Amino acid sequence: MKLATLKNGSRDGVLVIVSSDIRQCAAVDDIAKTMQVALDNWSQVEPLLKQVAKDIETGKLHTQPFDASDAHSPLPRAFQWADGSAYVNHVELVRKARGAVIPDSFWTDPLMYQGGSDTFIGPRDPIVVADEAHGIDMEGELAVITDDVPMGASSSEAIKAIRLIMLVNDVSLRGLIPAELAKGFGFFHSKPSSAFSPVAVTPDVLGDAWRDGKVHLPLCVDYNGVPFGRANAGIDMTFDFGQLIAHAAKTRALCAGTIIGSGTVSNKLNDEPSKPISEGGVGYSCIAEIRMIETINHGEPKTDFMKFGDSVRIEMNDAKGDTIFGAIEQTVKQY
Repeated sequence: MKLATLKNGSRDGVLVIVSSDIRQCAAVDDIAKTMQVALDNWSQVEPLLKQVAKDIETGKLHTQPFDASDAHSPLPRAFQWADGSAYVNHVELVRKARGAVIPDSFWTDPLMYQGGSDTFIGPRDPIVVADEAHGIDMEGELAVITDDVPMGASSSEAIKAIRLIMLVNDVSLRGLIPAELAKGFGFFHSKPSSAFSPVAVTPDVLGDAWRDGKVHLPLCVDYNGVPFGRANAGIDMTFDFGQLIAHAAKTRALCAGTIIGSGTVSNKLNDEPSKPISEGGVGYSCIAEIRMIETINHGEPKTDFMKFGDSVRIEMNDAKGDTIFGAIEQTVKQY
């Protein structure tokens, strides 16, 4: 089942069920007016929503065209957005860029930060930034939306609470990160609003690609229309989503509608950092990684961070080549 939220002038939009090919949709305000309402009452409304999805596929229900430009992020705002860093290869590279060594504990204890969740960006809305000097970067990730999770839940218990899966562009302002982290109190200014895919899907939609709490498919990141990253989200993921959710719930209960991110998808190549796609590698899901590789190879980075007018596209396709979540397509715009 595929779900989305269309803009309607309100903060939370209107919930729709989307056809499997992401071309048609139908509002379900008689069942749940918003995504959060559906999540709050998931056990009651899921069977009704599934029936609507079935009726859309069989042509029994009147539908309207689905246009991702009219979509909010599936949850336009959320009670909680906590982003992990499950791909330790990414953490290692980015920390090297700051001259920091990765502690051994990073391989056994996930990193996680609590991001702003009150104003997510729509999947086709611009990334608005005041100054290019902030070091604008995209970060291609996956995320899950959970049901209620009790405090202290195990990873096996936590994974059962996953209701929906979606893609993320976790926008980062790299130029602001070092000074913020040096204060010892974490990200704030350096992590503006994130964007999520037009559509969120139930895990069964992914079929065999969803196993062991991971999505075993390449994440396609294009930068200014050129293939930039094709890292497989199921490879080199040190912590699966069950572990990430359990980590978030270690000292607190999580409410329905909590979003947990994977962190930037990142692959190694023969136990070494990946190469650009043009050189036979799978590329990168953010600019910071290629800048680190360039620094290692050439003594300094050659690739600039994003400038006003630059664009990013983040998408994931199934084994047949069909889009699963729709595409995040964004252009950087000056505030």
